[in-house]
Amino acid sequence: MTASILTVDDSASIRLTTRVALSNAGYTVTEAVDGKDGLAKLDAGQFDIIVTDLNMPNMDGLTMIRELRKLPAHTGVPVIFLTTESDAEIKQQAKAAGATGWLTKPFDPESLVKIVRKVLAR
Repeated sequence: MTASILTVDDSASIRLTTRVALSNAGYTVTEAVDGKDGLAKLDAGQFDIIVTDLNMPNMDGLTMIRELRKLPAHTGVPVIFLTTESDAEIKQQAKAAGATGWLTKPFDPESLVKIVRKVLAR
């Protein structure tokens, strides 16, 4: 069965890059434009993993993770942060909120695919 991935990023070019990389690796990709949109897409379906930006309008990635961890259907879904932030304190907040992994932008699409494969293999 193909893994289903939700990508959440306010940048159209990042959404395109992640969609192409993950689709080419055989995953089904659903895109959201911010945290609010991401939560709405989570309500509509089940995902095996979420790849999200941190800094977005309407609802940032940290808030989205905190909200999704309150939803019983999504408590165990792994979340990878894809962000320009590399600050240790923000990484700690993300981990505390329930993030599984971290990839700093700009990123190599192959690195994203490797991290997704590694997390899904758990």
